[in-house]
Amino acid sequence: MLGLVTVTYSPGDTLASLLDSIPAATGQEVAVVISDNGSTDGSLEAVEGRPGVTVLRNEENLGYGRGVNAGVAALPAAADPILIVNPDVVLGEGSLDVLCEGLRRHPRAGAVGPLITTPEGVVYPSARELPRVGVGVGHAALGWFWPTNPWTRAYRRDLADPAERAAGWLSGSCMLIRREAFETVGGFDPAYFMYFEDVDLGERLGRAGYENVYIPDAKVMHRGGHSTERHRSAMVAVHHESAYRYLSGRYPRSYQAPLRWTLKTGLWIRAVAARRSAKVSAGAALPQRHLR
Repeated sequence: MLGLVTVTYSPGDTLASLLDSIPAATGQEVAVVISDNGSTDGSLEAVEGRPGVTVLRNEENLGYGRGVNAGVAALPAAADPILIVNPDVVLGEGSLDVLCEGLRRHPRAGAVGPLITTPEGVVYPSARELPRVGVGVGHAALGWFWPTNPWTRAYRRDLADPAERAAGWLSGSCMLIRREAFETVGGFDPAYFMYFEDVDLGERLGRAGYENVYIPDAKVMHRGGHSTERHRSAMVAVHHESAYRYLSGRYPRSYQAPLRWTLKTGLWIRAVAARRSAKVSAGAALPQRHLR
């Protein structure tokens, strides 16, 4: 039995589209847990009662990582591996079975991730390198007006054609993870409300001896941004706070304090600019690579 956990916050009709795409994605039984952070749009009521679907109504907005952790804990013990997926994703035909085969083919993989496209068919760089200060600063500072800069290209591997490979981390919008691996590292770090929790998870999986593997033969489509766009200013603040938490955590020693201060100042300046400019907030434009 496969497990599937999705975290919702008034996702609209995207949730039903995700659930509708499951039968074509796999022939296996799938136990679904919808971990809801306070939806008020009727989307839960529209899907509640479907076979194999459990709705977990959280008492507060747990954010993304804690919401996933709660959803995984509510799955049947036999559910393994587990697809962690955003409600605004549509699974491609056979995609879940291809990801499962990828886990079997890569016994050291803790998590595998599919090729993700936008609704227009543009390939999203969902398997990236772990960011460090040099690359991270270059990407954050320059990506919004110079998306082909060398730091963004190195971080996202923009010049590489989609091919099966190990990655530093996989997008939390859609990944299949071994339950043992998820539990070994303690799931998502609850200190992250949103953003960078998938980067942090990928790094901790690596430290625990697991690989993160990109399987582009599995394909999904991600609409993206439906819940967060309604609260853009707040999400800008959360994004930059999470970026600081992650990057500063890589440089924790006392003699590295000046670097942490510089990071904090630089991210604060970028956050101010992002609240005033949708272009800065959007970050680096995607490379216009379409599926052939």
